[in-house]
Amino acid sequence: MSLGMAGEWREVALGDLFKVKHGFAFKGEFFTDEPQPEVLVTPGNFAIGGGFQDDKRKYYRGPVPTDYVLQPGQVVVTMTDLSKQSDTLGFAARVPNDTNVWLHNQRVGLLVFNPSTEADARFVEYLLRSHEYRAWVVGSATGTTVKHTSPSRIEGFRTLVPPPDQQRAIAHILGTLDDKIELNRRRNQTLEAMARALFKDWFVDFGPVRAKMEARAPYLPADLWQLFPDRLDDEGKPEGWEIGGLGDVAEHPRRSIQPANIEPNTPYIALEHMPKRCIALSDWGTADSLESNKYEFRQGEILFGKLRPYFHKVGIAPVSGVCSTDIVVVTAKQERWFGFLLYHVSSDEFVEYTNAGSTGTKMPRTSWNEMARYSLVLPPEALARAFSEIVRPWVSQIVGGIHESRTLAQLRDTLLPKLISGELRIKDADKFTGAVA
Repeated sequence: MSLGMAGEWREVALGDLFKVKHGFAFKGEFFTDEPQPEVLVTPGNFAIGGGFQDDKRKYYRGPVPTDYVLQPGQVVVTMTDLSKQSDTLGFAARVPNDTNVWLHNQRVGLLVFNPSTEADARFVEYLLRSHEYRAWVVGSATGTTVKHTSPSRIEGFRTLVPPPDQQRAIAHILGTLDDKIELNRRRNQTLEAMARALFKDWFVDFGPVRAKMEARAPYLPADLWQLFPDRLDDEGKPEGWEIGGLGDVAEHPRRSIQPANIEPNTPYIALEHMPKRCIALSDWGTADSLESNKYEFRQGEILFGKLRPYFHKVGIAPVSGVCSTDIVVVTAKQERWFGFLLYHVSSDEFVEYTNAGSTGTKMPRTSWNEMARYSLVLPPEALARAFSEIVRPWVSQIVGGIHESRTLAQLRDTLLPKLISGELRIKDADKFTGAVA
């Protein structure tokens, strides 16, 4: 594009706007999977759509040099990509404003902006998602299995940038969409946490029963309160409740399907699409290149990652489609057991049980037969139904949020190259995003 097409836009090298600072080589002996306040920013944190992935965290419990503690709003980029496709090499993301202490790890670059340029950090973040920049970084990468870039390669990319006020306006338009996506993600987390807390109180801690035994005041509506017995029996379970197995309330519909019988645009979910410890499955691909048998699943059914179950990949299907045979499709035998089943299958206790019973050393797997034997305390059907009636709308909201966020991400990805290049004017883009603000 010529300068005349963009008005006041000017050509710069990215090195005129910022310098890329290398991260610190934190010692591996202090890495841990146990949650800590200190979180390392690694190439695995970067999501393909932009931002950070929650399920790719590495925690750190060693000494921290203060020069490598990141601040909210700073922009970091990946310097290494372990995937053969270089999917996230050179990707940019802003440091979240949350309770974590984010650490500037090696193989990640920090953008240190030149104050005299008045570059808007969020605009630059979106600029570093553009196709032209991505082609530059990937095309100049070194390495075969592991791809690398360098500060000089990133800083050497030349492009056109608008004046600061237009940078901020473009960042605001794209940021409005990303902020709504983030709001949906947080809302989904809250809804899941609410349902999980209610499940734990009713069916794990037996809170209402214990409250009755201690003559405490009811904390549920009267119609729900009366569904709980007045005491625990000698086995420590609510009086009248039965011991059963997961297979008593759930089943695994084995709907095997061959690739030749799958429409190319059918949604496809593999283990890599499933986040850890999150029932909201917001990512999926299509079945256009599948070469082996898969399982069919239906919207609203539960998907459980049986390969390396300790990864804790369990979620609710937001669409109907097909999945890898390393995923077990689980469904309630009757609708009244839906909520009870979902929060048992996605619990830490159930995942630990399946992991302990897995077979294989390098690639441990569980099986539906093993899952079905899981022992649990079965409440009366009326109480199971009441719980499902409460949490089913929350799950529907989670699924609705996923679809809305995918629509917003598609709109953002459509607008981004046109705004970053100056092809689309800001006032025209506002027409698309006005309803989102």
